[in-house]
Amino acid sequence: MQNTLFGKRNWTILLLFGLIGQIAWSVENMYFNLFVFETIAPDLDAVTLMVQLSGVVATLTTLVAGALSDKTGNRRSYISYGYLIWGVTVALFGFMTTDNIAKLFGLDSVKAVSVTLGLVIALDCVMTVFGSTANDASFNAWVTDNTKEEFRGKVESVLSILPLIAMLIVAGGFGILVEIIGYKGLFFGLGAVISLCGLAGIFTIQDSPSLLKNGTLKDIGYGFKPSVIKTHKPLYLSLLVMGVYGIACQIFMPYLIIFMKTYLHFSVLEYSVVFGLAIVLGAGVNIPLGALSDKKNKAKMLYLACTVFALGLLGMYAFSFVDNKIALLLLFGVAGFVMISGYILISALCGALVRDYTPENDAGKLQGVRMIFSVLLPMLLGPMLGNAVNKARAIPLPDLSGADIMTTRYIPAPEIFLVGAIVGALTVIIVPFLIKATAKKEQNNET
Repeated sequence: MQNTLFGKRNWTILLLFGLIGQIAWSVENMYFNLFVFETIAPDLDAVTLMVQLSGVVATLTTLVAGALSDKTGNRRSYISYGYLIWGVTVALFGFMTTDNIAKLFGLDSVKAVSVTLGLVIALDCVMTVFGSTANDASFNAWVTDNTKEEFRGKVESVLSILPLIAMLIVAGGFGILVEIIGYKGLFFGLGAVISLCGLAGIFTIQDSPSLLKNGTLKDIGYGFKPSVIKTHKPLYLSLLVMGVYGIACQIFMPYLIIFMKTYLHFSVLEYSVVFGLAIVLGAGVNIPLGALSDKKNKAKMLYLACTVFALGLLGMYAFSFVDNKIALLLLFGVAGFVMISGYILISALCGALVRDYTPENDAGKLQGVRMIFSVLLPMLLGPMLGNAVNKARAIPLPDLSGADIMTTRYIPAPEIFLVGAIVGALTVIIVPFLIKATAKKEQNNET
């Protein structure tokens, strides 16, 4: 049954570890940004640097951990113990306040802000090491080990929805939780959940019977060999599409909640409703599309997905200038639904294509290459472009009371959606080459 059916046990593991992992990443990618902006300093430069360094650390970690999990023939331990420690590092953020740092090091309020920003960014990198080992390298390789091409599109469509469910929980529910229990309680609680998930994994996760000890640490560079790239063109073209799409997302995603709160003046409840409806409707549309992708040409479906994604971002940009609050909520929500529908579909199609063309027994050592395209390049270039737009527009904070003189004092601008749409549209340039490469690969397999 392992070869023809994913199975209830694997579905349970996928949903539990996939969702908890995405909640943790969503907190890092979006809510830590809001946490820094609201409680330490409204400094978009610090937010941008934190996102960029996290991307670098995540990629380097995944390169090493992926090769190690191949070498040892063990995904289970890396996932379980990785989640366990990951949760502890998340909980440590509960102590990251300027008051605590000022008391600990005997600093004045101005210096305490700078030191706290530095410590938060450093702790974020430490947290990323364990998160990437557990989730990016090991969990993703485990999914590849345990799925087959016949049902991979369905599995990938579910996986692609989990980040949006996590985004909904974080963007809406966590905002309400912060008002009730504060950031300290929130980080302690989330850390405990992640660690408990890891503890459960020790007793529930099983590696694929086909997983063998394979390779050495020298295989860290395996995915960069010209011969490997030439042999697996569909894989690398799929990764290239994923990279361009990822850059487009990271132009606006790190600043999205901050934008809705500061520029659009949405309350926690308002942006939660907008987010929630867009995600629920987008997921509902994409579940049948994900199953359909198993029967259709995934590469060709990228034309549809990229178009929908870009149109949604154009709508978010245009509707940001609507004056009427009710109309703004409605129109921005509709555009968000369109964007998220394309967002999910591109993610599902690229993820399925990458798994389809990842060679068996080499899944671990190729996770680092995947991370370069899915994390490193997007998280380096995307926020750089997005923050350049924000700096150029220099829209001032609505209220500068209490803002430190060292902060950037500007908020995200609506043009980040316009630039995101332009970059997202560039993916259609790559798609024809991907279609040709996949067709040639299939033809060679048949012969």
